[in-house]
Amino acid sequence: MRTIITATLLIVTALWSERVVSPLKVFQASGYVYDIAADEKYLYAGTSRGELQIFDYKTNTLVKRVVLPKIKDFMGDEIYPKVFSVDHLNDKYLLLSEAKSGYRELYIHENNTTKKIITAEDKQTLAKAKFVDDKHIFLANLANEVMLYDLKAKREIYRFQISQSKFSDFALNLDKSKAVIGCESGEITVVDVKEGKVIQVLKGQNLDNTYKVAFRNGVVTGAGQDRRASYYMLPQGDGGYFEGSFLIYATALSPSGRYAAYAIDEENDIAIYDLTTHGRIALLKGQKSTLNTIIFLDEKRLFSASSDPKIMMWQIP
Repeated sequence: MRTIITATLLIVTALWSERVVSPLKVFQASGYVYDIAADEKYLYAGTSRGELQIFDYKTNTLVKRVVLPKIKDFMGDEIYPKVFSVDHLNDKYLLLSEAKSGYRELYIHENNTTKKIITAEDKQTLAKAKFVDDKHIFLANLANEVMLYDLKAKREIYRFQISQSKFSDFALNLDKSKAVIGCESGEITVVDVKEGKVIQVLKGQNLDNTYKVAFRNGVVTGAGQDRRASYYMLPQGDGGYFEGSFLIYATALSPSGRYAAYAIDEENDIAIYDLTTHGRIALLKGQKSTLNTIIFLDEKRLFSASSDPKIMMWQIP
């Protein structure tokens, strides 16, 4: 009898400890949103309509648009290029977009001028690009090669292949000295960004493709095709995973690495876990389409974007 009462109390406690949270704000983008970034004032979104859109999330207003020229598809028709990856640093904006013949183009927008850094003629199959500093960009392509690009010299400092597995995602730590790379094998590789060397390979928590990865304060998370919401603690590499009920398409970490967010079910709900207790503390409900990306703004606020024009801002208890 005592065992039954104890178990019941544990279940009730678990239910009360998880809060169901609705969006704090919703932003309307021009198309499907593939990538987002944020700072202390603005939200940056790359869309299927060939745009980088910049929102003031405090006033919920669109303050700037960077519009890329249309491209021709395989049938010769003009279409908007999808903007797959965006970033910002000081007054510079980085856009990685779809180009002709299935290749990618990389742009920097600065002083109201948009310049191509990598063109379709370079025949690059880039998948993601992020600023390291004012002079360098970290890049990855579908062949699971990573590169450090020197903006001033207009050349690659290094390029090497992580593995034969197809690339999925990368994430930089806060000081951008290290990156983690996820791929279809389920392994997550830790790389020294400046030196271009593999530091560590994390394995065992995901057995299949990691769609997305996150990296904050010595903590790494993975969003798995195997329905595993994984985490690792560096440098030891110890970790574990939480079971989802559907393919887990996205993950994010708060700046301290304490809170982890995962797209946890078929309803596109986002589960928030406290990695210090391994308890699920919140379930964010409201996103209607497949999640493409989640990012934390600080320890309590985060954004999510999916395969529709709505970007949602959340605040967890």
